[in-house]
Amino acid sequence: MSDSPKVLILMGSVSDADLMRTCWQQLAEFGVESEVRVASAHRTPDLVAELVGGAAARGVGVIIAGAGWAAHLAGAVAANTTLPVIAVPLATSSLQGLDALLSSVQMPAGVPVASTSPGRSVNAAILAAQILALSDEALSARIADLRASQAEKIRNLTVDQT
Repeated sequence: MSDSPKVLILMGSVSDADLMRTCWQQLAEFGVESEVRVASAHRTPDLVAELVGGAAARGVGVIIAGAGWAAHLAGAVAANTTLPVIAVPLATSSLQGLDALLSSVQMPAGVPVASTSPGRSVNAAILAAQILALSDEALSARIADLRASQAEKIRNLTVDQT
């Protein structure tokens, strides 16, 4: 096992995997290990508490929680840890993620949860990597490379003026 902190990615349902896949893929591109689990705030609250409660001891530095509909997973996670928690509201209901976004960001004082916009699991991965990069210069350099690559793609864009 690596000495570098890893990221715990929780999803409320196995059906969320397709929406969350870019999260663990981006972390892998950065060389950040992730642990991906399904645990529901409503159906398996004891499992959520168990996974989150032991996360730091397993080397986790950041937790990402992806859920749709009521999206209480990130809040349940934050209530059980002092590790940084990032919510990924998922557009799984007829409200296209607005319900999940509001559930994710309306946390009481003292129990913060960071949040991406609905469906942006890749941004959750990048934010988690940025948090871990505060104490990892090599990871910080990999993030800087990604940003440079993104900027280069834009610099090379042209617009057809016909």
